[in-house]
Amino acid sequence: MRHSAPSEPWLRRPRRGQAGPSGRGRWQQQVPYAIVICGVVVALVWMRQSGQNVRGGTLAVAGILLAAAVVRLALPEHRAGMLVSRRRLADVAVLAAFGAGMLVAGLVLPRSDPAGPGESPARSRRHKQRRWE
Repeated sequence: MRHSAPSEPWLRRPRRGQAGPSGRGRWQQQVPYAIVICGVVVALVWMRQSGQNVRGGTLAVAGILLAAAVVRLALPEHRAGMLVSRRRLADVAVLAAFGAGMLVAGLVLPRSDPAGPGESPARSRRHKQRRWE
């Protein structure tokens, strides 16, 4: 009895001349995922470097996650790379929910004012100079 080739594309062997799973085109599938990861890392480093940019970094992470949801919605599964973990609707819903949550958290955070609440930066500098004299 002769078996036919498997219908799933990941089980089939690539033909001669075609790129297989470890072929040249495989890394190009991961570009959207790499952009998302790099964006989140840059936003986290930005928040860490200067503790006053927590709100801006949180809003940046929210924007990156919402953009990842749009990319996952727009790209077909074979081009989205590691952004694909479940069905398209589930991936988009999870990324959008996390992005919306970070957006709300970023908007709720108070603006960081180095002078303190209710104090102008010029007055704060004069006050600090008088203290040290």
